[in-house]
Amino acid sequence: METTFNRRLFAVWLVLVGITLTYLWIDHAVGGGALPKTSSAVTVAAICLALVKVRIIMREFMEVRHAPRLLCHLTDLLVVVMAAALLGAYAAGRLVA
Repeated sequence: METTFNRRLFAVWLVLVGITLTYLWIDHAVGGGALPKTSSAVTVAAICLALVKVRIIMREFMEVRHAPRLLCHLTDLLVVVMAAALLGAYAAGRLVA
């Protein structure tokens, strides 16, 4: 069995690792003390980074990149709806608290 090396997927994987490390760096920079601190900027950044990762994973690892244009647009719409729902729920929770 011969294994092929896909440079594109490896590059995408490195980008995903970079996004994860960026989030960990942001989280460590804010919550450096014994107790973690809540920060709206960190929370919004974490949600946005997660949504970027979702889009990358859908496009590259779920093969949506080669799908018909309608499906590509629908998956992008799904990410936008998820962003609106998550950020809206977070904002509503901050207003209630």
